[in-house]
Amino acid sequence: MSDPTYDIMILGSGPVGCVLALDLARSAPRPDRIALMGPDPAPHAPDQAIDPRALALNHGSRQLLQHLEAWPNHAADILTVHVSQAGHLGRTLIDQAELGVPRLGCVVAYDALLESLHAAVGRSGVQRITERPARPRAGQPVTLQLADGPVTSRLALMSDGARPQGLHREYDQTAVLATVRAAQPIAGRAFERFTRTGPLALLPHPAGRDLYSLVWCVRPAQSRALADLTPDAFNQALQTAFGERLGALERTGGVHTFPLSLHAGPSLQGTGIVAVGNAAQTLHPVAGQGLNLGLRDAAQLAHALLPWLADPEQPLQPLLEQHARRRRLDRGLTLGITDLLPRVFATPNPVLRHLAGLGLIALDVLPALRKPLARHLLQGQRL
Repeated sequence: MSDPTYDIMILGSGPVGCVLALDLARSAPRPDRIALMGPDPAPHAPDQAIDPRALALNHGSRQLLQHLEAWPNHAADILTVHVSQAGHLGRTLIDQAELGVPRLGCVVAYDALLESLHAAVGRSGVQRITERPARPRAGQPVTLQLADGPVTSRLALMSDGARPQGLHREYDQTAVLATVRAAQPIAGRAFERFTRTGPLALLPHPAGRDLYSLVWCVRPAQSRALADLTPDAFNQALQTAFGERLGALERTGGVHTFPLSLHAGPSLQGTGIVAVGNAAQTLHPVAGQGLNLGLRDAAQLAHALLPWLADPEQPLQPLLEQHARRRRLDRGLTLGITDLLPRVFATPNPVLRHLAGLGLIALDVLPALRKPLARHLLQGQRL
């Protein structure tokens, strides 16, 4: 049998796929034997965003991106996170000084992150194929059908964002995204406020010190109603839900909505195929863990493949199976936290809501409880 076209094909050119390509290229004897597949961002006017999201990247993700020389030029630091529950006592404050790090994380624009990553890939020697990939056929080698014919690879890494098959939960929530201006901004402070309809997050925005990225989780019917409101009516509804901690809040620009659900499946998709990022799990956005978990998937997979990159003749599948086992703890804990929080705090049961408030008080006054949770959100489980 002839040699495969590539050693590694990465299917999906979003942030996780790019990070995986960059990390592998640093150790691969021939980066040109790695192919990153997926369309380039569509042309757009400078004042138009390809993707409206602002992304919260934790301390560990920032370190990874800086190591790969792919950190974007503009970011807003998160120094503290204020967590509260609407209508109930109890709040907690997570602070970077307590954890001994310069910042808990940063907020970056999706477009800026993707532009920085694609530029780094262009310098790495990795081959770019801008066709949208189909699903590969498992085997040795893995086979993928492109428009010009089939290509083969020893290994296919899925980061295309296609929903994994396995665990599935609908939250009956939709995320309402917008940018808002605060009359009394607090430098470096992010807010996570749990309401009866779901969490409401305000994150420092990289575009200005008085700007915040809003992620407001509500029932689907309410999301449609919010999107149809006039700016003044939207501002009033947001002020009622969030409170006065940042003074008057004013929406700038449009509103975008995304339905929320949980999907998770196995990392191993067959012989020679591994899923990472949203191809392995899509999470509720509470605590901003989805992309951070995907970046840890990528970094730890690249580390697991180091022995094979040094000696491609050794068996590959045992390394992939070991990687899948090592990722179970981090994936399980992160899925559990992000699945439990929005359901507990949005419960109609008043007893559970009061208990959730007591839990926030306990986190605030007991560092022994707060620090392990904060450290997991800061960097995950890195085995």
